[in-house]
Amino acid sequence: MTFVIERVKRSGKQSSKASRDEETTGDARRDRWRKHRIARRKEFVEAALRALDTHGPDLGMEDVAAEAGVTKPVLYRHFDDKADLYVALGQRGTEILFERLIPAINAELAPVPRIRMALDAFFTVIEEHPNLYRLLAHGRPEKPVSSDVVAEDKELIASALTALLGDYMRMFNMDSGAAEPWAHGIVGMVQNTGEWWLDRRSMGRDSVVEYLTQIIWAAIDGLSRQHGVVIDPNQPLEANKVVQLGRAEAVEETS
Repeated sequence: MTFVIERVKRSGKQSSKASRDEETTGDARRDRWRKHRIARRKEFVEAALRALDTHGPDLGMEDVAAEAGVTKPVLYRHFDDKADLYVALGQRGTEILFERLIPAINAELAPVPRIRMALDAFFTVIEEHPNLYRLLAHGRPEKPVSSDVVAEDKELIASALTALLGDYMRMFNMDSGAAEPWAHGIVGMVQNTGEWWLDRRSMGRDSVVEYLTQIIWAAIDGLSRQHGVVIDPNQPLEANKVVQLGRAEAVEETS
């Protein structure tokens, strides 16, 4: 009788171990499949960026599928609809912009070169991806999307700039209450100028960046001098204030 009981116990342990092994194997398989789908989705987003260069903001899902070398049904396995692709393109656009903009904003440079570098980062991105910017700023898919990427990025950048300006204003014993409206004003001016420049192209990127640099610096210099603070535009400041800028969200397919 004891022998039988021991057999049952051992059998139960073996069965339990087998179940765990199957569960682990199943989890690993699901994890590999999930990673594969995420990778494929990213490949299709890159294909959509290339299709945008060719077809413009009015591109269709068939254009993306052709660029990716797949059929539309394959594409729809990874995107619910065009609105879903639109959101994915917006997230990729944010990554591209912030990869250029963050190092520029946080560069350990003198004030004017730092402003110039940040503006050049923005204008370089919209120059390289004009149709992506037009799609995100003005294009609207048939179905409402879950987020307005351009508006959200604008708010993120303005909030980061508010913190940066506020830190410097407090460092110079100035009233930092002006930092928020000032930051939103700068971001709005740069965005509107960027849209005008993409449409008109009446001057080169370097020229529009330089004009905006001088306008922004003139405002900073004028305000600081009103408070008795004189800042050398070509000398790095003693304290290099930095900001953290980026989205915390990531899209992953779980099915």
